[in-house]
Amino acid sequence: MTIAGRFEAALARESGPELAGPELLPVRLSRACAALLGVDGAGLSLLDGTGRRVPLGASSPEASSAERMQFTTGEGPCMTSQSTGQPVFAVEEDLRRRWPMFAELLLGATPFRAVVALPLQPGPAGDGALDLFFTHSAAVPELDVFQAVAVGELVTSSLGDAAVWSTWTPAEGPGWMQGPAPRRRAAVWEAMGKVSVALDVDPAEALALLRTDAYTAGRSVDQVAAELLTGRRLVEDLRPRG
Repeated sequence: MTIAGRFEAALARESGPELAGPELLPVRLSRACAALLGVDGAGLSLLDGTGRRVPLGASSPEASSAERMQFTTGEGPCMTSQSTGQPVFAVEEDLRRRWPMFAELLLGATPFRAVVALPLQPGPAGDGALDLFFTHSAAVPELDVFQAVAVGELVTSSLGDAAVWSTWTPAEGPGWMQGPAPRRRAAVWEAMGKVSVALDVDPAEALALLRTDAYTAGRSVDQVAAELLTGRRLVEDLRPRG
C-alpha cells in the first residue's frame, strides 16, 4: 500500500464518534501521524497571517502540553522549524543546550525526551509545522524522514489548499480552526490586548509579561490568559515590580 493509502487508513481508524466534526480534524490528523510514523506523540501548529503561533491539535494531552510549553517559553524545536522553514532534530542533549527553558518544562512534566519538527508545505516557508515526540532519544535515528515529510504533505492537503494557510482570520477561518486548541490560543490574543491597554505597553511586551508570569508560576500562558479574561486574575498582578 502507498504512503497515501496507509495514511488514509490510519486517519479512518482515528475518526470515531468522539472525534467527529471538522473542528477536530487536526486531532485526527495528529493521531494518524503518530500511528503511521510509530512515534510517541504528534502535534500540528501554524503561524497566522500576523505571525502569531496557533496550535491546531495534538495526538495526546502530553503532546498538547508540549506545544503550550514551547509557546510559554517562546522557544523550542517547532518554533525554530517554523521560523527557518527547515526540519529540526533534537535529542535530549540538544533540547537542554538549545532551548533550556523549554527543556526544563518538557523533561520535567512529560515523558518526551526528543523532538523532531518538520515544516509543513506548501505555503510560505515556516507557516505550518508538524511536531513529532519521542520518549527515547535513541528512537530519533530510526525515524523514516522521507516518510515523515510525505506524511506532512498529506496533512497539508487534508487541511486545504495553500491559500488557507495565509488568509484565515479567527472569525472567518475554516472549521478546523474552531477546535479547542485554537480557541484557547485566541484567548491569549484577547488577554494580550487587555494587558496592553491596562498597563500601557505594546503587544510584544504584553506577551512577554504573560510569559514571565506563566513560567514563574509553572503554568502555561493559555492558563494565565483564561484567568485574566474571567477575572480570576488581575492585570495589575502582571505589572513589573520595582
